[in-house]
Amino acid sequence: MDIAWHGYSCFRITERGHTSVVTDPYRAKKRGAKLRMAADLVTVSHDRAKHRVEEVRDQRYVIAGPGEYEVGELFITGIALHHHDVGSNKVLENVAYHFEYPNDLSVLHLGALQKLPDPSTFEQLDQVNVLLLPVEGAVLGGDQLADLISVIEPSYVVPMRPIPQSDAEFDAAVESFLKVMGVSIEDEEDGLRVTPTSLPEQTQVALLSANHKSS
Repeated sequence: MDIAWHGYSCFRITERGHTSVVTDPYRAKKRGAKLRMAADLVTVSHDRAKHRVEEVRDQRYVIAGPGEYEVGELFITGIALHHHDVGSNKVLENVAYHFEYPNDLSVLHLGALQKLPDPSTFEQLDQVNVLLLPVEGAVLGGDQLADLISVIEPSYVVPMRPIPQSDAEFDAAVESFLKVMGVSIEDEEDGLRVTPTSLPEQTQVALLSANHKSS
């Protein structure tokens, strides 16, 4: 399974011979820019109006809500993680997606997480090999994220940035997160490749470079 990050909470997940996925395809900052990604399935975790679902080529399915779904041999569980914002008195909708491939590899995409979910939220999940985790110091602190990771127990954690922070703010949030996790990573990777036989015994952090596929 290959995972590439395309900025914000947008990832492309591919496994040879199985359903390919793009999560949260976003609106490019450059006017008239178009995405250059293709996938069988598109998922939307939050604020659908800001995403460019229609521009993902070859899409056959779109999922934008909680529930259980099956696309080809891929099983998807959408988990509602909505949050009531007291300041604005609005409900901030967010859906986490758990993708289970038939080779027993799985990915959990947490979308725009606003608060720590109750640990029981993830009891229904058999396992999580890759956790796509929003790292945002202004919303969740590093200690809270570390607690969440200890509950989910993934093989890999990939930081992402669903809120449009500046690069400096995101870099600072990542640095703080890595410090809490007790790891030091100097180089970003272009992508993450995961196989059933290469899973680490202890959780590892994979820092990916954003591959912006728009023009």
